Amino acid sequence: MSVWRTKSIEASMADSLEKGHSLKRTLGTWDLMIMGVAVAVGAGIFSVGAKAAGSYAGPSVTLAFLLAAITCALAIMCYAEFASAVPVAGSAYTFTYATLGELLAWIIGWDLILEMLTAAAVIAKYWGIYLSEVFALWNWDVPATIPVFGLQVSWGAFVIVAVFTTLLVLGTKLSARVASIFTILKVAIVLFVIVVGAFFINPKNYTPFIPEAVPSTGGDGDVWMQSLFSFMTGAQPAQYGLFGLLAGASLVFFAFIGFDVVATSAEEVKNPQKTLPRGIFAGLAIVTVLYLGVSLVLTGMVPYTVLADDPNASLATAFISVGAGWAAQVISVGILVGLTTVIMVLLLGLSRVLFAMSRDGLLPRGLSVTSSKRGTPARVQIISGAAVALIAGFTDVGVLEEMINIGTLSAFVLVSIAVVVLRKKRPDLPRAFKVPFSPFLPILSAALCFWLMLNLTTLTWVRFAVWLAIGIAVYFLYGRRHSVVGIEAKRVFDDTLRDELIAEEKAALGKQ
Repeated sequence: MSVWRTKSIEASMADSLEKGHSLKRTLGTWDLMIMGVAVAVGAGIFSVGAKAAGSYAGPSVTLAFLLAAITCALAIMCYAEFASAVPVAGSAYTFTYATLGELLAWIIGWDLILEMLTAAAVIAKYWGIYLSEVFALWNWDVPATIPVFGLQVSWGAFVIVAVFTTLLVLGTKLSARVASIFTILKVAIVLFVIVVGAFFINPKNYTPFIPEAVPSTGGDGDVWMQSLFSFMTGAQPAQYGLFGLLAGASLVFFAFIGFDVVATSAEEVKNPQKTLPRGIFAGLAIVTVLYLGVSLVLTGMVPYTVLADDPNASLATAFISVGAGWAAQVISVGILVGLTTVIMVLLLGLSRVLFAMSRDGLLPRGLSVTSSKRGTPARVQIISGAAVALIAGFTDVGVLEEMINIGTLSAFVLVSIAVVVLRKKRPDLPRAFKVPFSPFLPILSAALCFWLMLNLTTLTWVRFAVWLAIGIAVYFLYGRRHSVVGIEAKRVFDDTLRDELIAEEKAALGKQ
């Protein structure tokens, strides 16, 4: 059977009602908005902006954040249209299955697993590190790792993943309530940092707003660390200037990942046609305002050259430079609180993608069994949590950071294209939200996301290719043969063929 077979919208909707394999609708607009802010406002707001300003964009890092926000908004419009039309679990995987075919759906599901698994592991690891730093503020010497059978294990990662895995098994609504408390607290800390930092702004630090481009130090020395665009075109990697601004946008896009995760909860949303678009866009608006405020304060407090001189530059670097070291302590607490909810939402998203793929038979169907009492996919949630904890606890996850971006952006590209395809294939489908100026904006979204992908390093692309090769092998060895859609199509084909043979035999007997 063809690998381009699609799963109808009606079949996806019917599956969401299947007894023992369905999720309970408990989430509202507030829950989705909080979920979006919870997953986006993490360590990135405190660190990635400083790195982008110092190494790539200078004061124009604010424009880099704005460009990344616009790119994210265009992609999220496409997600919102799909989620309002097909409110079932799986997000980009489900949307692609309905439009571009099973193989591409598998690939995008595999990419989403990469994004959420690596992101959850990376952030859980950093949570353990920052927990030790917060302990140090009170002069408590608590190491970030402990020796276990000769291995250094990040115990903090195990603790936080275990806590949120348990909460998610107990119920999505309960987890959302806990996330609300942490999210309100971390937004308050971010606002505090913006207000305090504003008193230290020196307008001269904004000049030049877009620094003149200069060649990157040692830019030709390491092919693997060049952007794929530089590698393909032979262009010398540069800092600052227009291309530095664009490279900065690729970097700070990391701070916007996660809004696609909100769409994975579509099957657990009350009145999803209206609630999903409202919740997603409200969350994105809040996050964008916070990011722009932080970037303006950051580059106004100190010259961007100060940030460039510190390889570990963060928002704390700026406060220490102006003699407000006490604020750095608040930032450390803010980072810890910020990372906490990010882990929860990523664990939720990872389990929902695996749940959707297993319900379709592309992964073992047993993973999609849900609790009759709580309506949560306990099996796949526990497996997801265990995988994240093991990776975070036992490995050096630093090498995985850019894999998060490429997994997200590849999903954004396909969803943007899929919106155009679904408009052509199913113009009759009710849509509570429609991307305006289609197909122009969806195509622009796909192009911008692909451009950001090209600005990731060559090594990241090589690792991405290896991940895809493994995924395609798994699909052909298991998923294609166990696909529910494929099995049903084969049954219909066999029944049709049998009926045709019977009709031919009757016709032959009639002639005799």
